[in-house]
Amino acid sequence: MIRMISIAAILLFASDSVTNARDELAALRKQAHAAREAGDHSGYLQGTLKVRTLLNNYPSAILSVARAYMEAGDSEKALDALTEFADLGQMDDGMIDGSNKTFAPLADSPRYKAVLEKFAQNKMPASTAETAFSLSDPGLVAEDIDFDPASKSFLITSVLEKKIVRVSESGAATDFAQSPSHWPMLAIKIDAARKLVWATEVALDGFTAAPKADWGRSAVLCFDYATGKLLRRVEGPAGAALADVVLAPNGDLILSDGEKGGVYRLRNGNLQLMDGTDFISPQTAAMLPDGKRVFVPDYLRGIGILDLDSGSLKWLVQQATPGAALNGVDGLYFHRGSLFVTQNGTSPERVVRLKLDPSFSRIVSSEIIERNTPTLGDPTHGVFVGDDFYYIANSGWSELDDHGNLKPGSKLTAAHIMRFKTR
Repeated sequence: MIRMISIAAILLFASDSVTNARDELAALRKQAHAAREAGDHSGYLQGTLKVRTLLNNYPSAILSVARAYMEAGDSEKALDALTEFADLGQMDDGMIDGSNKTFAPLADSPRYKAVLEKFAQNKMPASTAETAFSLSDPGLVAEDIDFDPASKSFLITSVLEKKIVRVSESGAATDFAQSPSHWPMLAIKIDAARKLVWATEVALDGFTAAPKADWGRSAVLCFDYATGKLLRRVEGPAGAALADVVLAPNGDLILSDGEKGGVYRLRNGNLQLMDGTDFISPQTAAMLPDGKRVFVPDYLRGIGILDLDSGSLKWLVQQATPGAALNGVDGLYFHRGSLFVTQNGTSPERVVRLKLDPSFSRIVSSEIIERNTPTLGDPTHGVFVGDDFYYIANSGWSELDDHGNLKPGSKLTAAHIMRFKTR
């Protein structure tokens, strides 16, 4: 998981030449901010509407539009936006407790009261999953998980201890492999057919767990399936964070660079840029059944469908689907016509099943698997074992600051691996 950098940091990348979605977002946000500072309510509103369009109805962008309508004096349009935000399964603590004063003039509006009631519903704990096992070592900060059918065990990557552990179905763990560069280990994929284990190591920029001299570097690692011996290492492009991986049927890897927005293919040891313009922060992708297309979740823009041959991209439709916010997706998995997503960038965080239409291009319904429970804290990734979906529910990321240090007063706890039975 590569968390999105702050808006201020994004603005630092703004340039006069807009060449990709990341640059376009920075430029639009810069223009909207300037208009607001100048008291230009119309300009600020138009800027937020453009950001919303670019981000495919990203919930926070909808909330910004609501604020812009309020400042422009159009309370009905503001309520329209707030209703849409709530219908996507989101909530805002500041509006619930009254600390957010932007919408205070709407306090007596029946429509606003309905929005607050919806927020309260969206915040209520819900779960249809059960604990599969817990990890004994709280210091791991578990990131990704895959299942080895031969040994009936799981391989899990560790951010802080910079290794891969093998975990039995009872939760007993042994070391499988170490990061050769002593960097945090993030993605993992088992290629059982070829007797290989793929993983990524990333020297996260500003992350104290990685040597400062290495910040901004990442690499793809290939280990022997049986012994954990390192077979090869492929260095990523400078400044990229190749953190998330999906395995194609032919053995290729599709890698996401959550830092600079690139989607790459690794074939025969060679990295090929598949898309470097459409994504802002791509995360863990999922293959479509045809093996020729891949669902790519972008932390801000939603879920795209990327054709691996032509490079064409289209976005999943989320409008008019209650609860189907598509932002903040870290892990994405396709199973029997549905997408299973771990969302640590929504409010509240959650794990959701999204049912697709037969063409796999539109969401038709959503179902909460887990939301706002004591066992859920920055869910990261998951894996299917038969028809059961296993996912890391409380990775430990929520207890770390932006530099990977433990927050004051926080304490790491053993991660829970949850299981959701789809049948």
